Amino acid sequence: MSTVRPDRGDEVPAARVARARYNRILRFAGWNLAVTWFFELALPRIGLVKIAERTRTRRMQKFARKFHVLAVDLGGLMIKVGQFMSSRLDVLPPEITKELEGLQDEVPAVPFELIRRLAEAELGVPLAEAFAWVDETPVAAASLGQAHRARLGPLDAADTGLDAVVLKVQRPGIDEIVRVDLAALRKVGGWLSHVRLVYSRVDAPALVEEFAATSLEEIDYLHEARSSVQFAEIFANDARVNVPEIVWERSTRRVLTLEDVTAIKITDHEGLLAAGIDPAEVAPVFAAVMFDQLFTTGFFHADPHPGNIFVTPRVVGAALVAGAVPVAGAAPVAGAAGAASGAQGDATDAAVEHPFTLTFIDFGMMGMVPPSTRAGLRKMLIAAASRDGKGLVDAARNLGVLLPSADTSELERAMTQLFARFGGMGFAELREVDPREFREFAVQFGDVVRALPFQLPENFLLIIRAMSLTSGVASALDPAFNLWDSVEPYAQRLIREERGNVVQDVARQAAESARVALRLPGRLDSLATQFEEGTLSVQSPAIEKRVARLERSIGRVVSAIVFAALLVAGTVLRGDDVVFGTVVMAVSALPLLHALFSGRRGR
Repeated sequence: MSTVRPDRGDEVPAARVARARYNRILRFAGWNLAVTWFFELALPRIGLVKIAERTRTRRMQKFARKFHVLAVDLGGLMIKVGQFMSSRLDVLPPEITKELEGLQDEVPAVPFELIRRLAEAELGVPLAEAFAWVDETPVAAASLGQAHRARLGPLDAADTGLDAVVLKVQRPGIDEIVRVDLAALRKVGGWLSHVRLVYSRVDAPALVEEFAATSLEEIDYLHEARSSVQFAEIFANDARVNVPEIVWERSTRRVLTLEDVTAIKITDHEGLLAAGIDPAEVAPVFAAVMFDQLFTTGFFHADPHPGNIFVTPRVVGAALVAGAVPVAGAAPVAGAAGAASGAQGDATDAAVEHPFTLTFIDFGMMGMVPPSTRAGLRKMLIAAASRDGKGLVDAARNLGVLLPSADTSELERAMTQLFARFGGMGFAELREVDPREFREFAVQFGDVVRALPFQLPENFLLIIRAMSLTSGVASALDPAFNLWDSVEPYAQRLIREERGNVVQDVARQAAESARVALRLPGRLDSLATQFEEGTLSVQSPAIEKRVARLERSIGRVVSAIVFAALLVAGTVLRGDDVVFGTVVMAVSALPLLHALFSGRRGR
């Protein structure tokens, strides 16, 4: 971690600051992991699950407040973690998301003089020569960079056809901050790799490395510029989507100049209504655009939080389709008009149906879905839309979420019953369901789900992030938003496209059946030989597991009783003999540890 060199005494304070940052992140993570382990794993093992349930909301609120303070104070990659949590409106309670949602816009700004120095060093000329005007007040201060409105000089404006631009400059010293944050996250990932509940499901260090690669790409603005161009080419004829143009002559690895496409923030309800746009109409369009990226093109925006998406009222002539009220503070949107004029057929119809354009910005965090993974995701979407429990489980297996050896018959039954009861409900409807129904379902199928070898495949981190943010933003736009309403017609189109592959699927199945038939005589002969020799054995893994689990449970119950007895005895004895009572209480930790950890092997 240290960057101290004998000839650079000025680096000593910087090294100390880096070390303090590293240690602060680890202390925060370590303490909260310990608290979570105690309440969510330790207490339920000794029959105190009600204490964990009763304190869960308060503990999460306390965690959110403390993380908010940490993220704002440290900035860097901690902001990215908070942004992800704040957008999980579909999963986390409102108290948590409300506490963290300010992280989208609450990052402290860097003094403009520091921004000026870095920009001029990168561009090689004073800002006064590179731009006709630069606003010293930032329009946005993000975790890794800062954006200022500017106007191009006459020559650049003539060359590019642009006037109003946004000058995006990296935060000074962000390379070192990212390095320290990634080192801390790697350490936490190493901790998690020793927790059975985590390492049996996901390779935490591999996820950290995936996040690291993405973060390093995100602080390379030339990489972001190239991703922006690729994204714009994919949606060139789609009237729903707009992308800002890049001013390459004024862009480097640490400085990015792009078209000013500022409009209405996608979750700004008042701004949308003032422009004559119903937020509930924006939600399904946004979801469909994200579905296209994830399930069709395979190149997707992995950071679609509200700060990175504008809703731009569509321009027709000199008037706005969404009313005659101009967007406050919005600059001319040449890209939107260009996209609309170049659109063909269905894109033109979309312009009539939806009087707005979704403008995406910040292409630093992009993801690629390999063709095999994309096929699996499409099958999963089709199965979900069809309420097909078995198809959903098969798709999960194909994606690598379930190991091939997993016995999924019980999971298929669970998914079928889940679809039968809750399928088609939106998030608002699910929140109205009696919690006892969810608890009954969890009791009935909890052991099945926990026993199955779920895992998180490589390259899935960004996919899950994009899906989660999409769900959260759509729910913020419309609390009654029903994801099924967007999924079903989209899935029907995918089904029609998949029909072209039916012949190939039938041929593959026929070939597999032929291979099985060819192997069958040999396998029957081997089975008959074992029977004649008396070496044939029959095993029932389910019964053996249940017996072993029962034996472990009895041992843990006895240990828990001994622990409670010693703890109570020690408490009573402390009144007369502090030392002896304390020793007895300390000894009670031994049966407690046995109750918590006995029988872990072979589960």
